[in-house]
Amino acid sequence: MPREAAGGPRPGGRPSLRDVATLAGVSVMTVSNVVRGAPNVSDATRRRVLETIERIGYVPNSSARNLRAGRSGVVSLAIPTIDNSYFAELARLLMDEAAALGWTVLIEQTKGDGELERRALAGYGPTPTDGLVFYPQALAADEVAAHAAGRPLALLGEQGDRGPGDLVIVDNEGAAREAVAHLLALGRRRVAAVGESPAAGTENSHRRIAGYRAALEEAGVPLDAELAPRVDHYTRAEGAAAVGALLDGPAPPDAVFAFNDMLAVGAVHAALERGLRVPEDLAVVGFDGTDEARYCNPPLTTVAPDKRGIAREAMRLLHERITRGDDLPYRTVRMGHELLVRRSSLATAGG
Repeated sequence: MPREAAGGPRPGGRPSLRDVATLAGVSVMTVSNVVRGAPNVSDATRRRVLETIERIGYVPNSSARNLRAGRSGVVSLAIPTIDNSYFAELARLLMDEAAALGWTVLIEQTKGDGELERRALAGYGPTPTDGLVFYPQALAADEVAAHAAGRPLALLGEQGDRGPGDLVIVDNEGAAREAVAHLLALGRRRVAAVGESPAAGTENSHRRIAGYRAALEEAGVPLDAELAPRVDHYTRAEGAAAVGALLDGPAPPDAVFAFNDMLAVGAVHAALERGLRVPEDLAVVGFDGTDEARYCNPPLTTVAPDKRGIAREAMRLLHERITRGDDLPYRTVRMGHELLVRRSSLATAGG
């Protein structure tokens, strides 16, 4: 029986490009275009091909292609920390997208340290890589540009509107304004904002505090600087400490907008530790839409950026930059978000 009629690879055989094409009902050229990340494939076809690749375990033979093109087939992902829920989930999605392109991902943890971020940008290390997906935290935009060394680069997080790489960003200010407006609409009037950071590269936090202030102004609620404590790190411990100090003060908040889900989980912990009820005594909203937020007790209301879309667009832009060179203009892609309302802010909401 011909292999095509059998509906898959021969027993014991390695799945081929033709096997994928047969099972997905498309041409070999279409499968090749999907694997290479070519843009001229419909979303429905691309999904069908990728699902087939995953189902039969096809691995693109990219080694020879990369060698002919003078490339390694390895790209770097530089993120501040791998134990942050958001970055862990985003890294997994980025690796999925890279695998579909036949790439291996080398993850670098910068710890928000300026020197480590400079090394990641410059490409120091024992393994040569073809490009970099980079989330800067210590370096400001001009420093990123100064140390990028002309590498193909996809930037995550807000770093201004121009290079030295393609940008994939979320409307941090608009998302924060929506989250705080949600709390104000529930009748909360002492809304704390936890997460503004003094670090040079944390533009996201500056945009989120701007959204917080805009929501207060629109609602006619006076700004109280005491309700916006700064934090050095976006951890559960810092969220618990910052919110605990506010709750122990003379005029505690009745709601918290935390700039990531880990800070928000810390805020919930601080409230419960003091015998307060969430959300009756303290409503809490986070940011990032992580799995941790969904399974927090109570489940956490959170701003959920389109993480899968961020991963897809970052790898698409990087792939185009690597394969087509520096003649492309720098591009900015703005991804959507959704406010997931759960019980930490609204007792009758679903989990």
